Amino acid sequence: MLIFDSHLDLAWNAVEWGRDLVDSVAGIRDSERDSEGVARGANTVSYYEMQRGGIGLCIATVLTRKIVDSFPPFIPFETPEENYFKGLEQLEHYQEMELLGILKNIRSREDLVNHSRLWLENTQGEFPPVGYILGMEGAEAILEPAAIPKWKDMGLRVLGPVHYGENQYGFGTGFDKGFKPLGKELLREMQDAGIVLDVTHLSDKGIDEALGFYDGPVLASHHNCRSLVPGERQLTDSQIRRLTERDAVIGVAMDAWMLQPDWEKGVTTPSATLETVADHIDHICQVAGSSEHVGIGSDLDGGFGTEQCPADVDTIADINRLGDILADREYSDDEIEAVMHQNWVRFFLKALQ
Repeated sequence: MLIFDSHLDLAWNAVEWGRDLVDSVAGIRDSERDSEGVARGANTVSYYEMQRGGIGLCIATVLTRKIVDSFPPFIPFETPEENYFKGLEQLEHYQEMELLGILKNIRSREDLVNHSRLWLENTQGEFPPVGYILGMEGAEAILEPAAIPKWKDMGLRVLGPVHYGENQYGFGTGFDKGFKPLGKELLREMQDAGIVLDVTHLSDKGIDEALGFYDGPVLASHHNCRSLVPGERQLTDSQIRRLTERDAVIGVAMDAWMLQPDWEKGVTTPSATLETVADHIDHICQVAGSSEHVGIGSDLDGGFGTEQCPADVDTIADINRLGDILADREYSDDEIEAVMHQNWVRFFLKALQ
């Protein structure tokens, strides 16, 4: 089954972690066998594993930011200029993968229709390229709001203004503040340019301000349910309702600390499984009143590996088993296709210009 994964930090893994994503997952693990650090030798993502598992569409990010010490293992870029040039370096990775025929940049509705059909009608025995919509997690690489049109020309279609902590535009996970004045200017430029707003990692106050200020298309690329796992990183039922009223789609994440209450990084062992992921999918369906506003936003290899993802996930290809889990819960074929890819396709057929 075709899968659309709404959050993967592919270029960040390739450029900043030095991972050869053209290699197999096993090959990457072997290359990191003697490396020290969180998640080394425990990766789950490569381009072949995405293709093998049917992850033919995704939002692939540029991720650069100044990191505070409390949020390892992220690599800090200290100056705005360093963030900008690191962002361009990650963008270049995607362009190189396109030249190799591994990736296909989805910039328009026509691109999305054609690429979805390519995967759904593929009978050639060879995997098509992975289609990616370019996103950005944290806007540090955007030196000023007026640079939004330039980034759109370079392919940017989705932007989450803030990641963990604080940047020049506002406050994200870990703060109880919202947008700075420059952040409001950024939102205006995004709306004028038709850039989709990703509310993931905004603080509660930031989500509230964004939904009141920004009138363009909104999504939550990798978010789970606070009623199941307490914590500000998850969405409340009220936030889920507000997002669905805006016709947003919410991608359920596979980071175990967002699936297991009372998680302690470096201490807790994953007991969550893909069944737990399905619990969050089901909860969003119940709150929204339908299966039309939820999808997959795995965030696999987003600074963690198998030590912090569902216990029954070895590689990203295992996501495909969610279809059977939802079928066992009496979801219809149409509802399963909606969750696995169709909701995101429908969203971007509206949002892409």
